[in-house]
Amino acid sequence: MHRFSTADVAALALVFLASCAMSQGEEETSTGTALTQLEAVNALNPNALNPNALNPNALNPNALAANALNPNALSPAALSAIRDPGEAGALSRELLGYVVGCALTPAQSFSFSWTDQAGSVREALYPGLIGLAPSWSDKPLGQTDQQWVSACLASRTNWYGVSVTISSRGSHQAIDKTGAPELSTYTRQEGAFWGNLFDPSPYLHACHDDADHARSVSRACAAGHLDEGGDVEECGMIHIVGPCDSHCLPLNQRGMYYPSCVNNLTGSPDATTKVITVFLP
Repeated sequence: MHRFSTADVAALALVFLASCAMSQGEEETSTGTALTQLEAVNALNPNALNPNALNPNALNPNALAANALNPNALSPAALSAIRDPGEAGALSRELLGYVVGCALTPAQSFSFSWTDQAGSVREALYPGLIGLAPSWSDKPLGQTDQQWVSACLASRTNWYGVSVTISSRGSHQAIDKTGAPELSTYTRQEGAFWGNLFDPSPYLHACHDDADHARSVSRACAAGHLDEGGDVEECGMIHIVGPCDSHCLPLNQRGMYYPSCVNNLTGSPDATTKVITVFLP
């Protein structure tokens, strides 16, 4: 299994940048607020990632999972991370916004206050979006939900740091797109994502389908970014395993998602059903 250190996990905090209205110095602006209600219901979601830095003081997902996802239950270390007025705090809040969006439903949110370097109190509000682990608001994040939220975070990364709206699909009821309007417009398979960012030895995997199309619309984390020499560069800790048809079971009968993909590519197979398949327009 392709695993990573805690420092690698911290690096991932740098790359989940807010994509709709969360600009530098405005971390309290909610991620995903530009989505229409139809998009929110169908779990179309924006993404933006810039995998270019490492900060060991950023929010640690492994520690975050041990408590309920609400300000009254977070560990002192997690609260300190998201209230830090410096650069590390900004990175922690950016990652938190995406975590909340993946885990909670549009009816849920996470809010807290923090004090900036000028001494001004800032109010932060992060709304839920997709709803892959809504019970996390009341209790620690279980392993199954850890995998779903991790797959969601991986699927929302973007090498180019630009916002691209994607259609996320999987066996989870929150992203079951049976009869959804987006099926007729989001028809190009980018690939799939899975892993566990919250594991003591965190890992994220990706496989690809239509690499050329994905790169043409500024999506490159499933197949990798091509440098000037034509070599593939991965998106931070997201390890590209290769073509999806070599690592996943065939698309389900409705052709909407891969039902299972392989975690461990050496030794005995270790497959997971907690896979998010991404489609592009």
